[in-house]
Amino acid sequence: MENINKGLLHRAFSVFLFNSEGKLLLQQRADEKITFPAYFTNTCCSHPLCVQDEVEEEDQMGARRAAQRKLEHELGIAPEQVPLEKLHFLTRIHYLAPSDGLWGEHEIDYVFIIQADVDLKPNPNEVKSVKYITQDELRKIFADASEHKLKITPWFKLIVETFLYKWWDNLDKLPQLKDAATIHRL
Repeated sequence: MENINKGLLHRAFSVFLFNSEGKLLLQQRADEKITFPAYFTNTCCSHPLCVQDEVEEEDQMGARRAAQRKLEHELGIAPEQVPLEKLHFLTRIHYLAPSDGLWGEHEIDYVFIIQADVDLKPNPNEVKSVKYITQDELRKIFADASEHKLKITPWFKLIVETFLYKWWDNLDKLPQLKDAATIHRL
């Protein structure tokens, strides 16, 4: 939290993967994760590395490459099943979220959606569980979270409550919903 309290930011990305039935792949983070262990979250979320391939800004290419890399690392999804050009960039969000007092996130988060049927082989060091869900099931998860203290990552909560249902209803029109110029401060 020391760097976060100084106002320092880092880049992140969040991927929302939908199958051909329009169901969202949800994951529960592994218990071993440093930030937000065992929390439920979107399909994949992480950070671009500070390497040439992942810092390229044009067409969000660096964040796309990072997303493809982490989809394989966390969920065992082969890169050819999630081609870079199919990762639809929607927008960026800026948020701050402490985790346990020592760790937390202060990020500019690049948000991507992809619709693909993929083979999964989750990495148990990264992912505790996965499940494809409908919109109604996600609404129930969020309702249960407030009643039963189910843990949901803060970025996932912000994206769901602000954007996700509109995007989900328009999976066939994602390029029209792209907002590359805005960083939404949530």
